[in-house]
Amino acid sequence: MMKKLLFTIISFAMAIAAIAQQSRVEVEPVDFNHVRTVTSNPKSDYYYPKLLKLFESNDTARFKLQHARNLYYGYTFQEDYDPLRESRHASVVEDLYYRNDHTRAELDTIEHYADLTLDDNIFDLSQMTYEIFALKAKKKHAKAAIRQFRLDRIIYAIMSSGKGTKESPWVVIMPDHEYDIVNFLGYVAKSHETSDDGIDCITVQPVKGRNATAFYFDLRRALEVAAIKYPD
Repeated sequence: MMKKLLFTIISFAMAIAAIAQQSRVEVEPVDFNHVRTVTSNPKSDYYYPKLLKLFESNDTARFKLQHARNLYYGYTFQEDYDPLRESRHASVVEDLYYRNDHTRAELDTIEHYADLTLDDNIFDLSQMTYEIFALKAKKKHAKAAIRQFRLDRIIYAIMSSGKGTKESPWVVIMPDHEYDIVNFLGYVAKSHETSDDGIDCITVQPVKGRNATAFYFDLRRALEVAAIKYPD
């Protein structure tokens, strides 16, 4: 059974994602050609260095959904992008994630390694949630709110890309994000199927009062880049 920390992480992250799924956010298919154009144009409001600076500036008033969409999907056109990236910091303190209670020093350690991991990969959604947990536990509510906003916006960006169905899958740029979204929605994955066309299907265990049995994800852009970076 998962310990207190993971229950806490899933509970607040699930609420965010569920709201995003059921909100008035209009589904907008991802046009990667358009994303590449606007994120590579220095005169564009969505020029990637500008987006990244805005995202890290904590300016929640200016960072809208379209900024998040272009930041998230535009990352696939950055030299640093690696869909299979794994930070060496991500699992250093994994044992702490499963404890019922934490000392201040342990919370500091969780936050520290989350920061290091996010320096390697700003879209590690799991580490975002670990950091938020640690900040809230330390009563650093203002900083936690900023980090929560960032996570919210990335989840909204993903969930605005489709409906999670076979006909309208959610577009993700990293395989781990498939499981993140499933977990954030409060489901437990049962099986994972990958098709030749790059559309993944994750079947889930039943949840009382909810009808979903599976969610679909479009991983084609990530697979395209992975084939270039890992030709063997």
